[in-house]
Formats: sequence, structure tokens, C-alpha cells
Amino acid sequence: MATLKLEIVTPEARIFSEDVDMVTLPGSEGEMGIFPMHIPLMTQIVHGEVLARRGGQDFLVAVGEGFVEITADRVAILTDMAIKADDIDEIRAEEARKRAEARLAEKLGDEEQAAVQSALMHSLTQLNLKRRLRH
Repeated sequence: MATLKLEIVTPEARIFSEDVDMVTLPGSEGEMGIFPMHIPLMTQIVHGEVLARRGGQDFLVAVGEGFVEITADRVAILTDMAIKADDIDEIRAEEARKRAEARLAEKLGDEEQAAVQSALMHSLTQLNLKRRLRH
């Protein structure tokens, strides 16, 4: 059976690099399912969850905004945040959410507002994934 090489990279590190059977990712136009032999495509991704399936086992990664390049045998994601579901610290993510929400209540410049909004989305993405897995 054909597989895809899934690579998820942030500016800090390579988070995931495995052969998988399929990938689901949060595209800017909605969720996308990618299987081997997909047509070449380059598009944006948004905050959400990447699901990779290999041999019936699922791997989940919370991701931020970024880009994905898809070829017949490879899915390469470059994102500003990627954390494996097992590595998410729910308490730290909740604290980050509260800090970001408090900062948004202050008068901020455009750049600072965008950075705080991004931090809020990062924490909410992690919390949503962790809480969904718990239930």
C-alpha cells in the first residue's frame, strides 16, 4: 500500500516526520483529506488539528497558521505552532489563554494586537484538541 511522508515543521523544530496512510488538515477553505497520489497542491492552513493515520493508529497534532505543500507522496507543513496531542499541557494552555484575553482588553498597537490574537488562537487550538480527546 502506498504511503505519504508527512513532515510538520515550525521555525524551532521538526515536530513530525513519518510515513502515514492519510492526513487530514485544516485548510483555509475547510478540512482536507489527503491520500497517496494526491494531485500537487500548495495552500494555506489555519489553526486546527492535523490527523495522521498509519496502520489504523491516529496521531493528532495541534497546528497554527502556515502553509502546506502536497505532492503524490509527501505532505510538508510549515506552521508557526505544532504540538503533538500527547505533549499539550492543558494547564499551561489555559493560563496562556487567560493572559492573552487579559492583554486583548488593553489598548494595543496593531502589531501587538495581532501577536496577542495569535497567542490566543494557539492556546485555544491546544485546549480544543485536548478537551475533545478527553471526552
